[in-house]
Amino acid sequence: MNAAFDPAALDDCDREPIHQIGSVQDFGGLIALDEHWHITHFSDNCADLLGIDANPTIGSALAEILIPDALEQLKEAASRINSDKKVEQVFGLQLCSSTPLFDCAIHASGRGLVLEFEPHSESYDEQLKPVGALIARLSGINDLAELCDAAVEAVRELTGYDRAMVYKFRRDDSGEVIAESAAEGMEPYLGLRYPREDIPLPARALFLRNRVRVLADVAAEASPIRSGETNRPLDLSLSVLRASAPVHLQYLRNMGVAATLTIAIIRQGKLWGLISCHHNTPKRPPYALRTVVEMFSQVFSLMLDRILVDVSESLRARAQQLHNELVQRFDGDTTIVNDIPLLENVLRHTIAHDGMSLWMDDEYRTFGEAPSARQFAKLIPELSALSTGEVFTSVNLSEQIEEAQDFADTVTGALALPISRTPRDYLVLWRKPLAQTVRWGGEPAKVYTPGTSRLEPRSSFAAWSETVEGQSEEWSDDELVVAEQLRLTLIEVVLRMTDEIARERRRAQEQQELLIAELNHRVRNILHLTRSLVMQSEKEARSVTGFATLVGGRIAALASAHDNITREKWSAASLLSLVGSEFAAYVWDKQERFCFSGKDVMVKPEAYTVLALVIHELVTNSVKYGAMSGDAGSVEIALSQARAGDLNIAWRERGGPPVTAPKRRSFGSIIIERSIPFELQGEAELRFETGGVEADFTLPARYLEGETAGNTAYPASKETDAAALAAPRANTLPERVLVVEDNMIIALSTEDSLADLGVAQIDLQSTVAGTLAAIAENPPDFAIIDYNLGTESSLTITKELAERKIDFVLATGYSEMGEQLEGLGASGMMQKPYGTEEIAAALSAFGAARR
Repeated sequence: MNAAFDPAALDDCDREPIHQIGSVQDFGGLIALDEHWHITHFSDNCADLLGIDANPTIGSALAEILIPDALEQLKEAASRINSDKKVEQVFGLQLCSSTPLFDCAIHASGRGLVLEFEPHSESYDEQLKPVGALIARLSGINDLAELCDAAVEAVRELTGYDRAMVYKFRRDDSGEVIAESAAEGMEPYLGLRYPREDIPLPARALFLRNRVRVLADVAAEASPIRSGETNRPLDLSLSVLRASAPVHLQYLRNMGVAATLTIAIIRQGKLWGLISCHHNTPKRPPYALRTVVEMFSQVFSLMLDRILVDVSESLRARAQQLHNELVQRFDGDTTIVNDIPLLENVLRHTIAHDGMSLWMDDEYRTFGEAPSARQFAKLIPELSALSTGEVFTSVNLSEQIEEAQDFADTVTGALALPISRTPRDYLVLWRKPLAQTVRWGGEPAKVYTPGTSRLEPRSSFAAWSETVEGQSEEWSDDELVVAEQLRLTLIEVVLRMTDEIARERRRAQEQQELLIAELNHRVRNILHLTRSLVMQSEKEARSVTGFATLVGGRIAALASAHDNITREKWSAASLLSLVGSEFAAYVWDKQERFCFSGKDVMVKPEAYTVLALVIHELVTNSVKYGAMSGDAGSVEIALSQARAGDLNIAWRERGGPPVTAPKRRSFGSIIIERSIPFELQGEAELRFETGGVEADFTLPARYLEGETAGNTAYPASKETDAAALAAPRANTLPERVLVVEDNMIIALSTEDSLADLGVAQIDLQSTVAGTLAAIAENPPDFAIIDYNLGTESSLTITKELAERKIDFVLATGYSEMGEQLEGLGASGMMQKPYGTEEIAAALSAFGAARR
């Protein structure tokens, strides 16, 4: 065979359903039963083993084959099955009148049962006798290597196999032989490594359900399992006779192995390793012996766990000592970032390393071999993505982070500890690259047959050495335990050192939040006033209608952006929220025509308002002239990030009316093309293609703070948006509406909007006293209340309305009022600046409540 390595074939191996292999080993038989004890499957060798004239008939009762006593004992065993992981055994049972004794196993499979039987060899009691002495021999051992050495000797003595090995899984899922006992003259496998593909994932999963696996004769033909017309595959996960896959049989033949016994080592619910036994000639250990071996496996796992727990306790003690020393040394005025030699002195004898980097609060310190500040700064975004707040290790960092190639000749192994609550500050221990020799049990590469997807195992298992260069020494499990405790300790030290600073910052932040809230309210009033003045001017100067609409829309876009960033305490806000707020008025009934793809990002305030104007112009142009102006067009917005971190925004309109470039550049086009390059030093390109408007923008990475959680889709619920934007029905309008607003122009604009919507009676008030008098004289059906009335509070008004059960909404410039609505009795809130659409939504909610 001469074929290249195919990774896809290895994936197929991991997906192969070996639990449904459809055959059993020929030394035993299988019969599957439904809930009525009628036969659904049987192995081809049943007639020969049971001494009956012909194999069973699908659908026939098991009672037609077995003698009554056997059937009764099997049903009694089946009654003890309490889960799909339970296998019940019956030893020395006569199944038919003219046959010898059988050892039987019965387990659940779906709603039915699987009965397996093989000739009886020796009693369970006889097999159990030597186990007590073997376990006693192991019980006093407190060293892992010594325990494994003793275990392979005990298993060979108990089972009589030519070779027994302890095979431990490594973190990369490859395996290593860490203990071996073999007959004289056999080639040693101790210390050899084996690739993860030698024991594929399905086989590992089966070992968690079935601890002991026997293969009596590699050369023997398996006995097929027959089923009825449905040909439903049988789950053999708990089978004791399940045949092996052809690739595994070939693997063993290539090794020169004729029979195997494999015993799972399970620790804390996970497969820690295997005790693997090989024999040079066919060998079938009695079922009773295999049952004893399973018990030995459980005892050995407990002994292993005891030793590993002791090791963990020792590591915890070392980590606690390290914690105490660090806390004591970094006391008073000493800070980590200013005294990295002190940190190095503490860690020198705990985790072996060649250098250290500390990045904290945008300051960089190093000790020993380490990348430069410029080189390390490039790593931080990638480290954040890889570590996700946990300890991260690598033996060749340049394979995972391209920027690490700049210093791969100096250091390549990395143990990275995030030492802030958000992955921003790091302590990284470095190791130099070194040439290493790995001894494999044969050349690990597997090949596939040309023209097929059939995987072929390697033909030689002689020790094969591989020289690995460009990698550091691996970080051990013990070092990772200590590193995690070190990470927690450093976080504690940092928090303790900065506690007073944090308190001062909190006090300053609280004051800043109050100022921002007040500024937010004032700015919103100004924005609303400006918008209302422009809208009022429409009545006197019809020629400026277009101007008023444009200016009003732009002011609203700025206000929406302002709201998003002040809601986050003047920090970065979601780009999707910005796009969503612009499209909300147009696409709630056209959801399928708008698509937002890519990961949402958080944009800093200084860029957010610029983007708000650009997106606003694109949306309004699309609605007026482009893809959204008709019934069939669509808009796609796609986000992607370049390796440098810059954000690419692609706007694509499709299916709208034919597009031609305008003869005169409008102010909107200037905003689209020049805002981002001029104010943010980014890039912008606007194209009027025949199929629709296209635009591409690049936002520099310095204006981004990171991605939001996962992919985000837009728009939101159609029902929710529709309810918010639908115009109120005439027969559900309130007859009388009270408007409480201390700004006359805003009040008049609100009055006009209400009149345009069809409200018959509108009462304008500007003071608390006047409002209370108006309510007492002629109670309204609905009210719009400004939360702040100059120097007065509207709380007295809201209390009076709530007591009279009069629906009202609050109009406010504060973005954090939502949580107080229930306490004030308001049915909703209108964010300033609001217009006719927002008032219509409030009236629709009033009408829906009345219906």
